[in-house]
Amino acid sequence: MKPQVMVVIPARYGSSRFPGKPLVKLGQKPLIQHVYEQAASCRSVTEVLVATDDERIRETVERFGGRVAMVTGDYRTGTDRVAAVARTVSGEYFLNLQGDEIPETPALLKDLIDSFLGCDAEMGTLKRAMGTDEALDNPAAVKVVTDSDGHALYFSRAPIPLVRDGIRGQVVGGLHYLHLGLYIYRREALLRFASWPTGQLEDAEKLEQLRALQQGMRIRVWDTSHRSLRVDTPEDAAEVADKLRRHESRKQDSPIGGTVSAR
Repeated sequence: MKPQVMVVIPARYGSSRFPGKPLVKLGQKPLIQHVYEQAASCRSVTEVLVATDDERIRETVERFGGRVAMVTGDYRTGTDRVAAVARTVSGEYFLNLQGDEIPETPALLKDLIDSFLGCDAEMGTLKRAMGTDEALDNPAAVKVVTDSDGHALYFSRAPIPLVRDGIRGQVVGGLHYLHLGLYIYRREALLRFASWPTGQLEDAEKLEQLRALQQGMRIRVWDTSHRSLRVDTPEDAAEVADKLRRHESRKQDSPIGGTVSAR
């Protein structure tokens, strides 16, 4: 039988930096719809669900035909909201896809799901080699360092690893990797993750995956060449909307479509 993989998209209305972000229009569709539809179009995904505590988001998702779970309460992170869903629905594997990160292509999710299902890891995620045009010093871009077997050693908003004798902020090929903000869990591991207290590393960097590392859970990290379009600020929304418009224009001009220029 095909493994049951549920994608859960945590979506909050009350972002401190960008209130109402899931509902911001990018072209003709709200952000949350772009994320949902990319996930739903991945053949490795069994079901897609938006987890929210806001009626405006619920109404928007149901209007475009999406499925919603109302998750009320004080949750520390998106993964804790995903765990709340996992307590109430059946499922073997749960993938946390952030509600402000549009996969460039469904193949991004497939890269993670197919790799994870083929191993015995409890938690998995993706990395992408940084391009020389990307900002290593940008704290919004999370970097990851892995061991020789592909397990995460550390995630940071800082430029890791630091090249002591290099040029500050310069990306080095084969050394600097961007972490893509999606995670897949086995059900038991997800519930265990949510039961742990917030550690000092997670609190300092505001990166939930550091809770797992500090508690000794190994995180398997796979390479992907695919990108995502992330919306952190209103300025990002305008930029992403423009990229989506150009992508749609290329698809109409070409019978084989195109790819979004993303980060």
